[in-house]
Amino acid sequence: MTTFDGLVERARSLPPLTTDLLVVAMVGLFTAPDAASNDPDYQQADGLTWLLLAVSLLALVWRRRWPVPVAIVTGAACAGWALHGHIGELLNLPVIVALYTVAVLGDRRRTLWTGLVASLVSGAVALRVGRDVANPQGLPMLEMIWPLVPLLLGEVIRTRRQLMDEYAARAVRAEEEREREAARRVHEERLRIARELHDIVAHTVTAMTVQAGVALDALDTRPEVSRQAMRQVRDSGKEAVGELRATVTVLRDHDRDSTAPAPGLAQLPELVGRFSDSGVDSVLRHDGPADGLSPMVELAAYRIVQEALTNVVKHSGARHAAVSVARHDDRLCVEIVDDGPPSQIGPPSEVEPPFRPATGGFGLVGMRERAAAVGGSVEYGPVSGGGFRVRASLPVVLPAEALRGGRP
Repeated sequence: MTTFDGLVERARSLPPLTTDLLVVAMVGLFTAPDAASNDPDYQQADGLTWLLLAVSLLALVWRRRWPVPVAIVTGAACAGWALHGHIGELLNLPVIVALYTVAVLGDRRRTLWTGLVASLVSGAVALRVGRDVANPQGLPMLEMIWPLVPLLLGEVIRTRRQLMDEYAARAVRAEEEREREAARRVHEERLRIARELHDIVAHTVTAMTVQAGVALDALDTRPEVSRQAMRQVRDSGKEAVGELRATVTVLRDHDRDSTAPAPGLAQLPELVGRFSDSGVDSVLRHDGPADGLSPMVELAAYRIVQEALTNVVKHSGARHAAVSVARHDDRLCVEIVDDGPPSQIGPPSEVEPPFRPATGGFGLVGMRERAAAVGGSVEYGPVSGGGFRVRASLPVVLPAEALRGGRP
């Protein structure tokens, strides 16, 4: 089968004229011997026989350009042989090729009309020949059927090609649609990243601009003020670089709209309210001042609460959850506790206190990475009597390691 497919592909790669000449040669190779010999009791090959053969073969050269006229010419030659008294099995081969071409290069309507006319003519010739010879080519009904065979084969081949072309066109359209969808998602992701980075570092860049202006104004008259302003520019620049690096680390959450601002502690009431609507009665308690926090720390706290409440809804079976956010000097403590059934992680005596480090499933790993990106840590563990607790400790201001892009 592989060899045959290779031959077919090689034949399709030939120029159309070369292919047509090869078809004519093959038809002549099979038809000429049949035309040369005949039953001794009937008409032997003569000049008319060879003339009809030459006309048939010559007409096949233009079968692609004028399929219907070629079918008429070859059909007339075949009828001429029969009426001339030359009986043969392969003398209808030229008209078979012509009828196949009519169907494969045309449409269904033309195939039907060609089949009707060819069947009627073939039947009429068979009736006429049957009156004059004792051994006619065949019964009229059979002679009416054979022209339909090449037409049916051509119709099948043409329909299959149309289906293959349609499948190929659908595949191209599907690929184009996938590319458009990928481009749209890339565009949305770029918008989301741009918004998140803008919200995090815009205030720092603005402060640096103001401080640079102060340093420039005081450069000649008050050098000390200028130096202090430049130190602040340097520190702000380090902080901005650290926040950029940390943001790239955590820009893997696709839950929020790409154009939404970076969430922080101010959005926690809305977040807790959404989970309350999901069937878990959630409450939020916020202790201590919320100002002066690094935007990256606020983002990490928000995402940790979001992931912890998601785990409560999906896995714990709890009916109540409490979220606590408290600031103690230079640390921000975030705690999420639920009242779900006792955890299977281990007996409470083994893990509380202290809590077990967050090395569990993907949700806990994500919370750990978010906390580590800003220099904090996450611990978790079951609560005596049932429930589960997640506790995160985050720095109020990004440490020097995070500002340099290192891991604490």
